[in-house]
Amino acid sequence: MQAFNSWRKLNIHRGKITFLVLFFVIVAGANVAHAQRQVGINNPNYDDKFLSYGFLIGIHTSAYQIKHSDLFVDRSMDSLYSISPKWSAGFALGFIVNMHLTDFLDVRVLPTVAFYEHSIDYQRLDDPPILETVETTVVEMPVLLKYKSERRGNTRMYLVGGLKPGYEAAGKNDVEFVGDDNLSIKEFNLSLDVGFGLDIYYPLFKFSPEIRFSRGITNILGSAENQFSAGIDRINTNTITLYLLFQ
Repeated sequence: MQAFNSWRKLNIHRGKITFLVLFFVIVAGANVAHAQRQVGINNPNYDDKFLSYGFLIGIHTSAYQIKHSDLFVDRSMDSLYSISPKWSAGFALGFIVNMHLTDFLDVRVLPTVAFYEHSIDYQRLDDPPILETVETTVVEMPVLLKYKSERRGNTRMYLVGGLKPGYEAAGKNDVEFVGDDNLSIKEFNLSLDVGFGLDIYYPLFKFSPEIRFSRGITNILGSAENQFSAGIDRINTNTITLYLLFQ
């Protein structure tokens, strides 16, 4: 519960956090523009290393995507006319293990801990709306291919893609009884990730802002049947993340 209380406090200030992150990216971009006007190449042999390490910070927005069940249009559920997922903010922290394969191709493993909040709005005809919120802490292990362009000065564009398995380490399902009171969600999720970024070479490190889209490909709707799951046949996750990577 202490972890959830801390997350709620961070969620209240997510606008300030996002502003600070964007300010940091703008400042970094200004520094890159200045560096490009200077003579010399930073870390000219950086990409020749077979293994390199680092850490990452991510700010994301995430929402469930639902498929309605046949029961949703049944007469027994006439009072429920809308089930609408909501987008919510979160963040992630992790490490980078990068393996150099060729001049233009790397493999990255990114052990990460991500904090999610997913909400679904249930609109009813005769009763007030209900907002069901599922808060989770997920241990993720993305395995991504990184396809790089030619290096130009101290910058290099790249594309990434791969699979991201995730396992719930802590969440609402663990701290509250899952029955008539909660939407049941499975602990394991598998996502397909695609994105793009920019490698920026500094004298002592490499900084990479990256945008990545994650689409869940497994149905994470749990087996418990209650008022929240009655009109739903399938739940997938959609996440858009701004990552800041330091190597």
